[in-house]
Amino acid sequence: MNKIITISREFGSGGREIGKRLADELGFAYYDREIVAEIAKQTGMTEEYIKNISEKGAYPYAFQFAKSFAMYSSLQSNQTDILVAQTKVLKEIAKKGNCIIVGRGANIILKDYNPMNIFVYADIESKINRCHKKAKEDENLTDKEMEKKIIQIDNGRKNYHKLISNLEWGDKRNYHLCINTTEVEIKNIISALGDYIEEWFGGK
Repeated sequence: MNKIITISREFGSGGREIGKRLADELGFAYYDREIVAEIAKQTGMTEEYIKNISEKGAYPYAFQFAKSFAMYSSLQSNQTDILVAQTKVLKEIAKKGNCIIVGRGANIILKDYNPMNIFVYADIESKINRCHKKAKEDENLTDKEMEKKIIQIDNGRKNYHKLISNLEWGDKRNYHLCINTTEVEIKNIISALGDYIEEWFGGK
């Protein structure tokens, strides 16, 4: 069976960077935004819409946007279509070869493929600082505004996780490895993480 690593992460914790660097270290394929692009292709929806629906907490606030039952029903239908397409895409990826998948509920959807599930987190100060460093030039948020954005996105990820699992998002008992990136230079821990992961798969 292929070796699959899933990475769930708090916004601003560096989970995407860990995924990319680990993929290079281990020689694994890396999937992140490519998944959204493929879902968009299969559903005919835009990538931005899919990201908002499946990761930024659009579901819990659907009633705020819905002017009618028909509109709310449409949102529910789109939600279902995205989940179906996402499940199909993730399983196709899992069959291709060794890979690292960031987000998308892959740890739940691919549980039958026995993936190694990682959760990446950090304290709020570290997440704010990392987000400022990664921000686009025209994004000039204050620390308070950035913290609000981080909390909103993390809440969206929690709500999305509830749709596909009764397990708690971020609960250490649901992952094989939890990584605290507070005040950590991510590139300096990749080699050790690679050794740990190889040992983990070697024991299977």
